Amino acid sequence: MHAVDFNSDMGESFGPWTIGDGVDSELMAFISSANIATGFHAGDPGTMRRTLEQAKQLQVAVGAHPGFRDLVGFGRRHINAPAQELVDDIFYQLGALRELARIQGMNLQHIKPHGALYMHLARDEEAARLFVQTLHQLDPALMLYCMPNSATWRVAQELGQPTVREFYADRDYDLSGSIVFTRKVRALDPEEVAARVVRACQQGKVMTVEGQDLAIEFDSICLHSDTPGALALVQATRAALDAAGIRVATP
Repeated sequence: MHAVDFNSDMGESFGPWTIGDGVDSELMAFISSANIATGFHAGDPGTMRRTLEQAKQLQVAVGAHPGFRDLVGFGRRHINAPAQELVDDIFYQLGALRELARIQGMNLQHIKPHGALYMHLARDEEAARLFVQTLHQLDPALMLYCMPNSATWRVAQELGQPTVREFYADRDYDLSGSIVFTRKVRALDPEEVAARVVRACQQGKVMTVEGQDLAIEFDSICLHSDTPGALALVQATRAALDAAGIRVATP
């Protein structure tokens, strides 16, 4: 792999509350794509605007990061809602960020559902199909960030919606290829995370929680800004990619 996208979730503070280490502006200097929270799981209009301004200044591509309507749970709790309701919520959020981006003279590169909604769409065929069909009708060129071989990815392949497959630098995998979901992420060693990412890029493998290698294909590395010590993790990972001759660039 000679080049890879590097994305992170941004703008997840809300009002006077700061999520993560509050280092979005510093972290953004090391990535190529930002997923901006759109108000339902985190973020608010002012935070969205400021995050867009930072991305524009640093020439980072931007995308919408819609979540479940769950501010208290940060969008990490599953909500059992009808597919149409979820899709309505997604495009309500997409529209909000898109209009704020237009004010800045920016276009959205992508959409990436957040947290429990991302996982719900990955496994729920009905919701994934309605979501991707609606997205394809609205904007057939908007990139969809998703997990390889998920329901979201399969429907997008069928309809011709462009996808960006993700590798999670700061999450564990099991042998099924699924992310091991956790509500509270532990602190991670920056050098270990960086080495894991470079190995995935060079060898297409990741060590699972079962202690066995899993073959993995991806187009983008994701590292969450609310992971403890996120800035150090991103800095170490970017330095390791640069040292390995792997260029960081948008898809």
